[in-house]
Amino acid sequence: MDAKQKFEQFVAEEGLRHTEQRDKVLGVFLGTEKHMTVQELYDLVRKKHRGIGYATVARTVKLICESGLCRQVDFGDGALRYEHKYEHQHHDHLICVECGKFEEIYSPKLEKIQHELVKKHGYIQKSHKLDIFGICPKCANGGIRKKS
Repeated sequence: MDAKQKFEQFVAEEGLRHTEQRDKVLGVFLGTEKHMTVQELYDLVRKKHRGIGYATVARTVKLICESGLCRQVDFGDGALRYEHKYEHQHHDHLICVECGKFEEIYSPKLEKIQHELVKKHGYIQKSHKLDIFGICPKCANGGIRKKS
């Protein structure tokens, strides 16, 4: 099942109406691989669909998350972002606390260690995320620092 079908199924199971506006917001979200705030997604939606309001975008993002298509990420800068989850490989993040740059990372060794820790402590894992906060090479070498 593709992402649009999964979303339609979720909306139906929740007893919600299928709307053209939600479809348009979903289409714009699925059309980008960026980690976006609701405001950034709203700005993209408005470029293509002028009649869709901020509240509709915000409510639709919430439904997209609840349906399992995306997840909320917090890079510690006060802005919640949303990234694709469905049919995307799990990954973690390196986040620069100076300039805000982030990188997606994946390590099979790290995943194995995390799995072993879960097993060792008798947990049943539902999900996990790892965000490593530090200073990127550019900032560490005297690069431009973000304003606080």
